Amino acid sequence: MADALRPDCGAAVLFLGTTRDHEGGKRVERLFYEAYEPMALAALTALEAEATRRFQVASCAIVHRLGEVPIREASVAVIVVSAHRAAAFDAARWAMDELKRGVPIWKKELFVGGGDAWVKGHDLGGAP
Repeated sequence: MADALRPDCGAAVLFLGTTRDHEGGKRVERLFYEAYEPMALAALTALEAEATRRFQVASCAIVHRLGEVPIREASVAVIVVSAHRAAAFDAARWAMDELKRGVPIWKKELFVGGGDAWVKGHDLGGAP
């Protein structure tokens, strides 16, 4: 986070998405993320650039883990730096929402006592 801070900016927003222990009435033991890395990295880079442009912030950086993520650990971090807090909060929320909507990273929930389920994706529009 310290590398993201800038002397010309007074706001730095850090969002961490962590693994919770339940979903849909079931106890979650851990998550598992999978992606085609070149495509996911390109999508994250484009998302960072669009957030920076759209909200006129100084920078946006997004990191997403792949593989197993235990309960309480972070799977995604969004860091936005800007002159003022409103733009940083708005950009971070938008970036996270767009990441979940359109970045090709897939999440599987593994349940306590056995069983698992891939999380249903979001309609990207135009897909059959």
